[in-house]
Amino acid sequence: MKEEAAPRNTRTTLKEEARALRRSSTFFFSPRVIRNRRSGSNLISDVKPGAIRQALILITLAVLPALGEAVYFRNKVSWQSRLSASEIVTVDQARSWSDGVTWVDARPAEEFENDHIPGAILLNEDSWNELLPQFLEQWSPEKRVVVYCSAQSCNAAVEVARRLRQEAGLNNVFVLQGGWEGWQEANR
Repeated sequence: MKEEAAPRNTRTTLKEEARALRRSSTFFFSPRVIRNRRSGSNLISDVKPGAIRQALILITLAVLPALGEAVYFRNKVSWQSRLSASEIVTVDQARSWSDGVTWVDARPAEEFENDHIPGAILLNEDSWNELLPQFLEQWSPEKRVVVYCSAQSCNAAVEVARRLRQEAGLNNVFVLQGGWEGWQEANR
């Protein structure tokens, strides 16, 4: 014959829960005595030794996505867009400026050599110091500069445009909406 379990006392259950709560709250903090080697005095510490290691692991895990964005997604649009609407130009707008445009290709040299907008000048971040003087020789102050890269998802054009404004002091610098892919689509 099976014996039935005696009904649990509510008071006993609450005591067990309180003990469990006390045990779980000492996960990170529990008072302990640490002996100071220099002075020989005793110090009381509330931090468990493993808590610092766990905090460092959590901080490292929090930093990894930022590093991933900076390195792996270098040529992709950042989740923090740095362009205002006045700095973006469509293919049709740029075409309406006809000969008043200097096209700048911010893609890698291999992609530029394969194909580019007619008359475009190669200027990318990888070879910025070598290519900027060549660009400035061909640049004309009365022309608008339109920078493009692979696609709308490319961040290279944004960075080259920013550097042209800040480092070269150019004012009429725009980023082509849709990039190279947008140009090709408009020319089909």
